[in-house]
Amino acid sequence: MISVLGDNKRTALVRKNIIFSFLIKGWSCLVMFLMVRLTLDYLGEYQNGVWLTISSMLVLIDNMDIGLGNGLRNTLATELAHGNIEKAREAVSTTFFMLIIVIVPVALILIGITQGIDVYRFNNVNPSLVPNLETIIVVAIIFICSTFVFKFIGNFYLGLQLPAANNLLVTCGQTLALAATFIFYLTTERSLLIVAIINTASPLAVYLLAYPYTFYHKYKNLRPSYRFFNKDRLKGLFSIGVKFFILQIAGAVIFQTSNIIISKLFTPSAVTPYQISYRYFSLVLLAFSIICTPYWTATTDAYERHDFEWIKKSERRMRIIFLLMLVLISIMTAVSGIVYHVWIGNSTTIPLYLTIGMGVYFFVLILSLGYSYFLNGMGLLRIQLITTTISAIIYIPCTYLGYYVSHNILSIIVVLILVNLPGLCMNIVQFRKVVNGTASGIFLKK
Repeated sequence: MISVLGDNKRTALVRKNIIFSFLIKGWSCLVMFLMVRLTLDYLGEYQNGVWLTISSMLVLIDNMDIGLGNGLRNTLATELAHGNIEKAREAVSTTFFMLIIVIVPVALILIGITQGIDVYRFNNVNPSLVPNLETIIVVAIIFICSTFVFKFIGNFYLGLQLPAANNLLVTCGQTLALAATFIFYLTTERSLLIVAIINTASPLAVYLLAYPYTFYHKYKNLRPSYRFFNKDRLKGLFSIGVKFFILQIAGAVIFQTSNIIISKLFTPSAVTPYQISYRYFSLVLLAFSIICTPYWTATTDAYERHDFEWIKKSERRMRIIFLLMLVLISIMTAVSGIVYHVWIGNSTTIPLYLTIGMGVYFFVLILSLGYSYFLNGMGLLRIQLITTTISAIIYIPCTYLGYYVSHNILSIIVVLILVNLPGLCMNIVQFRKVVNGTASGIFLKK
């Protein structure tokens, strides 16, 4: 039963999802910590660095849904806010079948590219240390492209203002991957191919199990059906979806190509300490996302009802959260040496300057994302689109320039911080103008 939410119910649902998400993601954090150590011990520093580089490329594939996932999230929330169940089902059905149409040619093209280039030279990988790299990449592409379609179930739950359900699906996939990796760690010799299969097939298995429960048991009235595929809905989904897609791709260029750049400019081994410090502070981002993700769709609901007072109250809560995140990052930086030693032992070394730089970067990222959640919920993407695209365009040239000036991996983090600052400033300015009723022109552009 889908119900329309008022102010109190909306806030109660946000709080409920935050509580459940913390419980789920608490387990997810433990799984991630164990997975990092287990994979590093299983593969060694070099092959682990190669896997992290491949993973970064897979994330780029995962973002190639033309924004349909986030388009569904906002559209579903909007239709349900107005009680339009049939239109909501049309949006779900159209998104599902369009994802299939999009991913099949993408998968074929990517497999063809992989077989047509020297993947060892492209990734700066030693063939004697990593055999069958082409096979590993092709297998990973097949599984990640299959997951690409069914992960829309997570966006479906987000559109229902149930991010805890989405978090549960993701965490179950991670847990399955950890269990499978541990079994192979005990029973087989190191194999990058096995790690690739486990990490890409596990999420797919969870989504395949979740599909019948979601659409044949829980939400039958919103089940995807070709009968409800409506090409006229594409304009609405794509109008906001394409903008989200460009934001996703630009964000992926900024956030995910670092591993590839480090592998090419330094060595695959250098990716490991960078990624360990990245994953260490990603715990803060994870906690922040748990708290803030429910505000995205709740803001859509509030914005559709012109409930700006609720949005202002939420932003005041957000500022308190920012302060807590800063304190947490400072503490994590101070105790990082102890945590690294317990976490990964002597497998690799993470310099203190790398940890400090990563901490600063994550705080800038948290500030920017906090206001992005509100603006995304309102569908006001134009300014974010401009700032993020410019940042993505200049990011890679700036990283190469930083490398040739300093020959230090820290230069990459400095560039990450600098290219994100303009977007942060514009997000704050736009939010203030919108909620205070002074926005005009580009500040109201979707």
